[in-house]
Amino acid sequence: MNQSRGTAPDPAGRPGRRATAGREALVPPLARRSFAPAAVRHALLRWLVLALAVVVWQLVARAHGSVYFPPPAEIAGHAHDLWFSGPAGHLFLTEAAVADILPSLGRMAAGLGIAAVAGIALGVAIGRSRRVYALCDPVLQFARAVPPPALVPVLVVILDFGTPMQIASIVFSAVWPVLINTADGAGNTDPLRLEVAAVLRLTSVERLRFLILPSALPRIFAGLRLSLSLSLILMVFSELLPGTANGIGFTLTDAQSRSDLLTVWAALVLLGALGYLLNTVLLAVEKRLVGVGRTTTA
Repeated sequence: MNQSRGTAPDPAGRPGRRATAGREALVPPLARRSFAPAAVRHALLRWLVLALAVVVWQLVARAHGSVYFPPPAEIAGHAHDLWFSGPAGHLFLTEAAVADILPSLGRMAAGLGIAAVAGIALGVAIGRSRRVYALCDPVLQFARAVPPPALVPVLVVILDFGTPMQIASIVFSAVWPVLINTADGAGNTDPLRLEVAAVLRLTSVERLRFLILPSALPRIFAGLRLSLSLSLILMVFSELLPGTANGIGFTLTDAQSRSDLLTVWAALVLLGALGYLLNTVLLAVEKRLVGVGRTTTA
């Protein structure tokens, strides 16, 4: 019997050239001709949406012409003149930027750093024992539910107004997401791996380094990203209180008292940019340590 015109199958069972070509024809042309990685296309789309939002804001603000709703071009120009028009030797930072931005970032870094270290250490210690975690969970949930601004009068009595009180308020706000997420991640370590570690007679330090911390890393970073947002909020709130002489929050209240709306809007945009930048840096560190496939999306 005569064979068909199509290319005969390979003796090893692989399809012929015509069959392969038929399968390739089923693949959408856009999928075959896509040269940019999906991540790059996603990033470009996100920036495009942001650019469209800024353009809409600009057009609406220009059409409305209200002093209470300035266009983003004027806000960006004012922020540049106020904070980022300094000499190149000072990284283009002005004296106002040194007085407003750097103290705020210092307080936030100190508070978040203390909260991260304390939260991870206590979370690992609590999460390693299910009984201890069950006993401590009601206390942790109660402490997390207390609004940090409500503790400001207590902190003022204990520490008085100033930097220690501001850092303490940030620590109390930021420690709970890290602690609870770390305890949950440490408690969910694979029991089979723990049994293997016991068979191999790994020490407590080796178990912590090679089993518990790697297992808890995704949850730890989820808590850190939540704590980062809370730290930014409490940083601004603590600088709105009396006794503060610098910082972004102080700039907000000072500009409001002088009816300097451009500075108010510039400070708000600066806070949003700082939050986005810091979250992006933390996400990059998370991808480096945890891996792309296990990165959290908190």
